[in-house]
Amino acid sequence: MQFPQSLNRTQLPLFDAFLASTVPPLLADSSELPWQDNQTGAFSELSLRGAAGHCLNLLAPILRELSENHEERWLTLIAPPSSLTQAWLREAGLNRERILLLHPRGEQSALELAQQALKLGRSHTVVSWLHPLERQARQMLEQAARQGKAQSLNVSLG
Repeated sequence: MQFPQSLNRTQLPLFDAFLASTVPPLLADSSELPWQDNQTGAFSELSLRGAAGHCLNLLAPILRELSENHEERWLTLIAPPSSLTQAWLREAGLNRERILLLHPRGEQSALELAQQALKLGRSHTVVSWLHPLERQARQMLEQAARQGKAQSLNVSLG
């Protein structure tokens, strides 16, 4: 049986910690993060297609796990869709005390804000909703993530 090419891709580094049997789902120490030693693993992208509500329901467990990270840094959400509200965060069971919701102001773009949040290093993961995301933008986010010893996750909603 052959699978479509999209199913033959390697697993995203961000999810390795959640799926690997040897790594506990909640990492107590940032030195245990699986992407720190992986030079190409600082950036991951998740593409979801369908109704916005269904996409958010698929994204909820990932965000919940990231919001419960035991390290001192934040889970930062950059320019999330309007349907991702404080009420949705609460209903999805996310730890809202460890989440920053940021929106660009003035002339600043969501990409620039994501880069800045990554470089500061105050977030373990910065989740952005940038679509389409060109190759150069991906490289900029990956470089910023490495600089801040963080993980960049871009969610592409179609």
